[in-house]
Amino acid sequence: MSGTSIDAVDAVLVQITDNIKIIASHSCPIPQQLKDTILALCSSGENEIQRAFELDRELGCIFADCVLALCTKANIQANNISAIGSHGQTIRHSPHGQHPFTLQIADPNTIAEKTGITTVADFRRRDIAAGGQGAPLVPAFHEDAFKSTSSNRAIINIGGMANITLVSRSQQPTRGFDTGPGNVLLDYWVYKHKTKKFDYDGEWAASGKVNNALLNQLLSEPYLKRLPPKSTGRELFNPEWLECQLNSLPDLSPVDVQATLTEFTCKTIADAIIIDDSTIKTEEQINEIYVCGGGASNSFILRRLQALLPNKHVTTTCELGIPPEHVESVAFAWLAYRTLHNLSGNLVSVTGAKKERVLGAIYSGN
Repeated sequence: MSGTSIDAVDAVLVQITDNIKIIASHSCPIPQQLKDTILALCSSGENEIQRAFELDRELGCIFADCVLALCTKANIQANNISAIGSHGQTIRHSPHGQHPFTLQIADPNTIAEKTGITTVADFRRRDIAAGGQGAPLVPAFHEDAFKSTSSNRAIINIGGMANITLVSRSQQPTRGFDTGPGNVLLDYWVYKHKTKKFDYDGEWAASGKVNNALLNQLLSEPYLKRLPPKSTGRELFNPEWLECQLNSLPDLSPVDVQATLTEFTCKTIADAIIIDDSTIKTEEQINEIYVCGGGASNSFILRRLQALLPNKHVTTTCELGIPPEHVESVAFAWLAYRTLHNLSGNLVSVTGAKKERVLGAIYSGN
């Protein structure tokens, strides 16, 4: 898969039985020029259909090459792989309106043809057809892989956007939704001012000071007050949105903006947990928090989350047996497995769909 950060295509080879075993992994960096091409399609522009379907084919080739490189790395033949689960690259996500839709590209026909491996893709649109948001889908995997009988857990994926899964030790339905931006604004701002793809370990943000006026303005975004089910993306939280927020607060130093954006990401996540705790019984409140995604590599974010949630245990999914950088890729392998076995892949309590559905379309291998 490639997430909203658009930094790489990540692939994992997993064996799924009663447990999940990661055999190998591989990552193909996305060059800045290609990232710019993808970002240009995340908003309206000229000749969109031509550009989108050319990019669809190009990304299909890149995804296929990543899979083949992984096979070589693992010394395994393609015909020994049951299927590829491909999330694709989201270029539009519009779950509201008269005709909600979501669009992920990276042509699965091309992936199946180049690799010879059956490919399962287009997971999100069936959930939308069933009345859901089409996202987040990973909570179903989080529930299956990380549910505990002794503790209530929150799994927080911090990619370009951040989503949260609240898994109870009891029979209470799993909850989950997008909390808001994860790294997307941080990456934009550090690239603009430092020409770096990301703020390594949050070092730049940690050297600045939070501007409370800006933080409060960011926190006034109506999406954050909306009740779940809800999901979001670059359609809302993008450079234009940020620059608009900054227009009324001139003369802020870039480093203080980075510090404030980091606090914004952490506070929206922490607030989601605090609000959820306030609505349920004490024995159902979250006491363990596990972070995955690119944000798990940012120790400053982890420290801020721990400071904002002092009574919780904050760590990464490494403690649960899956490295944080692999959780989402494993999730879509798991979803492909579910599809091939005619099992549902969505959670009604998360996406708001009318019923649980088998997700995805199957493109047969050679």
